[in-house]
Amino acid sequence: MDKIRCKFRAGLSLVELVITIMISSIIALSVGVLLIGGQRSWQQTYEDANSKMRQDSYAIMSAFGSVGRKSNRLGYTLYNQTGSAFHEAEPQHGGGDEIVYGDAVEFRYWSSSVPTSDLLDVTNTGTDYAFFYVDNGKLKVDYGTCPPGAITGGANGTRNTSDITTMTLAENVVPDPNGLFNHTVVGGAGQGCVRINLTLESDEEGSDEQIRVLTATLARNIWPR
Repeated sequence: MDKIRCKFRAGLSLVELVITIMISSIIALSVGVLLIGGQRSWQQTYEDANSKMRQDSYAIMSAFGSVGRKSNRLGYTLYNQTGSAFHEAEPQHGGGDEIVYGDAVEFRYWSSSVPTSDLLDVTNTGTDYAFFYVDNGKLKVDYGTCPPGAITGGANGTRNTSDITTMTLAENVVPDPNGLFNHTVVGGAGQGCVRINLTLESDEEGSDEQIRVLTATLARNIWPR
């Protein structure tokens, strides 16, 4: 009987090829999904970190903190606003510790151009001021000189608008219901730590995104002692 010799060729069968292609496609698809998800996550993080609301919150904390730290602890004032009139925010209870709320705050500090000899004057409690307040949903700060200071016209005065520089720090601002600013009063005297509490809302149509800004600054300088 003749022997039948069979030759086998190296390679893949059609079934094996189809299975290999399917496995490769699944792996490629999985990698693509991961790459797309990572890209979307990165894009969302980038947009959140650089959104207008986020940039506004940084501007508020930077300006509020830097001004407060260089201010005179004996020369700052919280105000409540009625219409266009401002009056000093007073404690509601006599004596003891109390948190006093206000719609605006004025910090007073010394200009870097003031001679050292003038700084020793006990009547000089600040040459410049920064006045933080909300106007039509915008958080603004006025920079000016003392005198006259931020408020003119007595106990129920109006905001000084002469020879000032105004900056808008944020838009779409919603102050805390108790008040935009607050500080602790002990025995009728403020302790120099002023807090700001507000919410920033997105101006994009259909968006309900919000950022809450809650920070504080401490007036470190005390003069006269």
